[in-house]
Amino acid sequence: MKLHEYQAKSLFADAGIPVPDSRLATSVDEALDAVDEIGYPAAVKAQVHVGGRGKAGGIKIATDREEAEQYAEEILGMDLKGYTVDQVLVEAGVDFVDELYVGVTMDRGEGKPVLMVSTEGGVNIEEVAEENPDAIAREHVDPAFGLHPYQARKVVYEAGVDADVALDVASILSTLYDLYEENDASEIEVNPVMITGDRDVVAADAVMNIDEDALFRQPDLAEMAEASYEDDLERKAGEYGFDYVRLSGNVGIIGNGAGLVMTTLDLVDYYGGAPANFLDIGGGAKAERVTQALDMVFSDDNVDAVVFNIFGGITRGDEVAKGINEALEGFDEIPKKVVVRLAGTNAEEGMEILNTDLVEVEKTLEDAVQRAVKNADEVTQ
Repeated sequence: MKLHEYQAKSLFADAGIPVPDSRLATSVDEALDAVDEIGYPAAVKAQVHVGGRGKAGGIKIATDREEAEQYAEEILGMDLKGYTVDQVLVEAGVDFVDELYVGVTMDRGEGKPVLMVSTEGGVNIEEVAEENPDAIAREHVDPAFGLHPYQARKVVYEAGVDADVALDVASILSTLYDLYEENDASEIEVNPVMITGDRDVVAADAVMNIDEDALFRQPDLAEMAEASYEDDLERKAGEYGFDYVRLSGNVGIIGNGAGLVMTTLDLVDYYGGAPANFLDIGGGAKAERVTQALDMVFSDDNVDAVVFNIFGGITRGDEVAKGINEALEGFDEIPKKVVVRLAGTNAEEGMEILNTDLVEVEKTLEDAVQRAVKNADEVTQ
C-alpha cells in the first residue's frame, strides 16, 4: 500500500522529522485558502502515486495569489501519467542551497534492510544507482538487533554529507528506520532532504510504502488505505481483498495462486502478448469471488481479452465454472473474450458446466494463452 505524500509527511512530522508547513486541498478555493495561511512562495503538488511529478507538470511554485490560482486550476483534474489528480498538497516553499537523498528499503539479496544516503538528491535515485552507483552510500541493518546509532552516522559521513548538518541528517535517517520498522514498511525515503541557507534540514518530499499483508496489525494505517487508492480498480481490489497489480498490456489474467499467475504472465509474454494485470483469486475461491475477479478485469479499459487459468486443489473446477457462468450471464453482452483453462480437482465437471456460448475453452495452458493473445491482437488490429 502506497501512502500519499501528505499522509507520509503527517507520520514524519509526528515522529519529529522537520517538514514544511502544508495543507491538503481538493478545490481551487481550498488551495487559495491554504496559500493565504501559509504565505509565499508556496508549492502546489499533485497527490498521485507516480514519480517525476515535477517534470510532468504536477508540481508548481506560486509566488503570488494569481499564480496559486492558476496552478491549482491546472493541476486539479489533470491527467498525470494516467492518473487523475483530485487533490493537491499546498506547501510552504523552502529556500535551499543543497539537496540530499535518504531512504530505507529491503535488500532482498542480503535479506536485510539497507540504509541509503546520497548527496545527489532531488533526482531519480534509480538513475543515480545505474549511472553513478558510488554516489550512494549503503549500510545494512541486522533486523535481529536493529539500527545502532553509529550506523546512521557512518553511512551519512560515507556519503560525503557536510559535517555541519551530518548529525541532523543522521537523526532523520534513524527516525526513518524506526518508522520503517514500526509500521511494517517496505520502503521509506525522502528525496530531497533540503539544506537551507541557515543550515536547517527539511524533508521536502516523502515516500512510504506499507506491506499490505501486515495491515492487520496496523489499524491506523489500514484506515488510510481507501484514501491511498488511485483509481476504481485499486479500490475494488482493496474491497475484494485481491492481490492485484495493474500492468501495461492488454491480456487480462486471472488465476489461483501467485506461482500459477506468474507462469501465465510469462507465457503471455513468450507467445508475443503483453499482460494487463496480475490477479490472484487465491485458494478456495467460491463463485462470488470469481465473479468479483471478472468484474475487475472487465473494468480495466486496457484489457482486450482474458485468460482464466485454474488448477484445482482447494479451488474446485466446478465451483470456478459456476462463478464464470454466473458472472458472464449477468452481462447483456460479453465485453471481452474469455478463454478458460481448468485442470486438477473436478476439472472435467467444470468443463461440462461451462457455458461455451460465453467462453472459449482450452485443455492446456499453452493453448489457452495463445488463444487469448490472438483474441487481444484481433481487437487492436
